Amino acid sequence: MGMGRGAGRSALGFWPTLAFLLCSFPAATSPCKILKCNSEFWSATSGSHAPASDDTPEFCAALRSYALCTRRTARTCRGDLAYHSAVHGIEDLMSQHNCSKDGPTSQPRLHTLPPAGDSQERSDSPEICHYEKSFHKHSATPNYTHCGLFGDPHLRTFTDRFQTCKVQGAWPLIDNNYLNVQVTNTPVLPGSAATATSKLTIIFKNFQECVDQKVYQAEMDELPAAFVDGSKNGGDKHGANSLKITEKVSGQHVEIQAKYIGTTIVVRQVGRYLTFAVRMPEEVVNAVEDWDSQGLYLCLRGCPLNQQIDFQAFHTNTEGTGARRLAAASPAPTAPETFPYETAVAKCKEKLPVEDLYYQACVFDLLTTGDVNFTLAAYYALEDVKMLHSNKDKLHLYERTRDLPGRAAAGLPLAPQPLLGALILLLALLPVFC
Repeated sequence: MGMGRGAGRSALGFWPTLAFLLCSFPAATSPCKILKCNSEFWSATSGSHAPASDDTPEFCAALRSYALCTRRTARTCRGDLAYHSAVHGIEDLMSQHNCSKDGPTSQPRLHTLPPAGDSQERSDSPEICHYEKSFHKHSATPNYTHCGLFGDPHLRTFTDRFQTCKVQGAWPLIDNNYLNVQVTNTPVLPGSAATATSKLTIIFKNFQECVDQKVYQAEMDELPAAFVDGSKNGGDKHGANSLKITEKVSGQHVEIQAKYIGTTIVVRQVGRYLTFAVRMPEEVVNAVEDWDSQGLYLCLRGCPLNQQIDFQAFHTNTEGTGARRLAAASPAPTAPETFPYETAVAKCKEKLPVEDLYYQACVFDLLTTGDVNFTLAAYYALEDVKMLHSNKDKLHLYERTRDLPGRAAAGLPLAPQPLLGALILLLALLPVFC
């Protein structure tokens, strides 16, 4: 399907890749209202209320209203990916359509559902919007790979490395030519080093005649079955249904199919926190503009060394020990009321009878958080691997990969050490400047 450099990028794209590098440490409970701003702009420029042309004064008025809305919520959206993406998108659109920053604004309108037979119901798609069908022109079938994030949090990369990370705040999981995925991890308990995913943002970029740019956002106790603009597919283009959201279990399990890039994403809420799993062709995984800018792409690179926890050593040190020795061996502060080691083992074996890394992650999470829901998080993470991983011999992992983050593990040239040091320094300074 011609996954070349820069494919899928559009001059009208709202959310640029660089948004991942802006103010990556939001407040844990920020009352950001960017979704409301997005919805109002979409309502003003779509359906029966849409201006006759994007160059009309009404379109510029809608853009000014959008900009005003983002300014009003700027203070509470410092670390929100969708907010920064919207701000950049507004600037680009105002420049492209010669809109002045001063002038009348439009009043927000209530969004009405599309009538029957609208593009939301369209089922036919051009061949270019179906990744697997396009491969009849290729000599080899696509190779698929998997990445997942769950629990405290545990990361399985596209290269089957398994890591336990701190990564508090907002971090990019995926950042390529076709989509961006960012997670926000917050402390499970005040003062605890244990963190879990409380927010997830997925941006599907505009792609040829297949899909419009779409944003999906989930937070604790809010797992929508639609994109932030209220739609459930790729928009008004001919291949809109090559991107589709399906709610499997209300408020608990959502699946997103992006057939135009051969990608399946599973998002779950387990207890209070979110889990993420994806199946993606290697060609899409590696479709990036500049390898030197991909140091923070966790699904590809893994977590930075200074963010990793050797939970396997922790598990080994605590095997057969009592609760008193457990607390001394823990690499992170334990919750005030954690499970005794024997109880944690028993609970994890109920759901995870194979003593692989998912089982060990489960035990670690119960000992550091005291939250029994983390047992289910590990269980569903393994179930998603069974569904999404193309190599059934690699479903279970037993040894934590020792080659730490870097390009060597992904078969890529090593990045210059000064660049990596600069990236780490940038992350440390972001809370000061943002």
